[in-house]
Amino acid sequence: MKRIVLALIVMLAFAVNADAQGFLGRLKDRAVNAAKNAVENKVANKVERETDDAMDNVLDGKKKSKNSKSNDADYEDAEEGPQDTEAEYQQTDFVPGNAVFFEDNLQGEQMGEFPSKWDLIDGSTDVANMKGKKCIHFEPGTRIEPLMTNQSSYLPDFFTLECDFWMNDPKTELNNCYEFEFNKSNDENIYAIRIGESYDKLEVTCRYKSVSGDWRDSGGGKTWEMKKNDWSHFALSFNKRAIKIYINGKRVINIPNSQAADRVKIHQADWGGFHGNKNYLTNFRFAKGGNELYERNATDMSAVEKAIAETGKFVTNNILFETAKAALKPESMSEIQKVADYMKKNPSVRFEVQGHTDNQGSDAVNDPLSQQRAEAVVKALEGMGVDGFNLRAVGKGSHEPVADNKTEAGRAKNRRVEFIKK
Repeated sequence: MKRIVLALIVMLAFAVNADAQGFLGRLKDRAVNAAKNAVENKVANKVERETDDAMDNVLDGKKKSKNSKSNDADYEDAEEGPQDTEAEYQQTDFVPGNAVFFEDNLQGEQMGEFPSKWDLIDGSTDVANMKGKKCIHFEPGTRIEPLMTNQSSYLPDFFTLECDFWMNDPKTELNNCYEFEFNKSNDENIYAIRIGESYDKLEVTCRYKSVSGDWRDSGGGKTWEMKKNDWSHFALSFNKRAIKIYINGKRVINIPNSQAADRVKIHQADWGGFHGNKNYLTNFRFAKGGNELYERNATDMSAVEKAIAETGKFVTNNILFETAKAALKPESMSEIQKVADYMKKNPSVRFEVQGHTDNQGSDAVNDPLSQQRAEAVVKALEGMGVDGFNLRAVGKGSHEPVADNKTEAGRAKNRRVEFIKK
């Protein structure tokens, strides 16, 4: 009996071994075939891609770059082509004015009430909340203006204006249109800026009265990618005769010769015959100053060097953050770049980067917030090539004011970043 069992075991072992060899053989054949097919497919796909590229080049009349990347802020016009580093800098040169004469982030306002710092001209508006921001909600056709001591004339010949605006997704909501009307004290229109949706893109236009007295248009026909169902940032710089308009930190319109205005009105206007009901603006900031006319980076650089040489520190109110957050606004980068350029030119210099706030809110909030903001500036400098070893972030909160916190202008001066040479 034992012999029979042993014989059966031997026969079973041979059978299993044969099956295993057969299975491995079949697996090997499959692997070889798969590899062969993969190589053939890769070659075929490569040939197909190269053929398509060649056909595209013939049809377009120019060679397309295989490594080109899309940029949300680039113009649609293909003939303009990619921009180089210098052109990119030229389009992000916004410098906020440092003497604030009107500011409103709607904090402290009652929901559903008319905003207390504004005057109503037409329509109806109230305070609302959109995506975590208190804001002014515009009914269609509404027109408002800031409530000033001298209501008819308050714009200097050298100022900046900033605010955040909401854009709907045109696929789900009626489109938005915001109009900034700049007038003389007698209400004569001098220039008007429109921001609206055009075929799922953002379009910005400016109609203005030139210094020679004729009406001209700028910006028409060009569109940019827009943030849908989200906030974007609008900024304007006016210097004696030059108008520069920025969206999300990038310049979209540059006008060299316009007449000056005395006042501004903000209007929720029609765009293509339609108007939506979800129109919101917030974080208004009007300030005297900004970029000197045709200022260049070399001038900025000497300004930092001069401040360090004379006082041992560089103090700026032009590094801006999101309200109650440590997130840097895009327009802050040109100011930080000045410091980065100085430090790379002077690699042995060490800075204590101090963040300062106004006295709005408690120390329990402001102290850590100022530290986080100082750290955000240090991180931005490191991203620009500055050695982090030479930087130390320090949050000062509201403990070292340089102006009266009882006024808007004073609080604006106290919200600052200081670079102290060590």
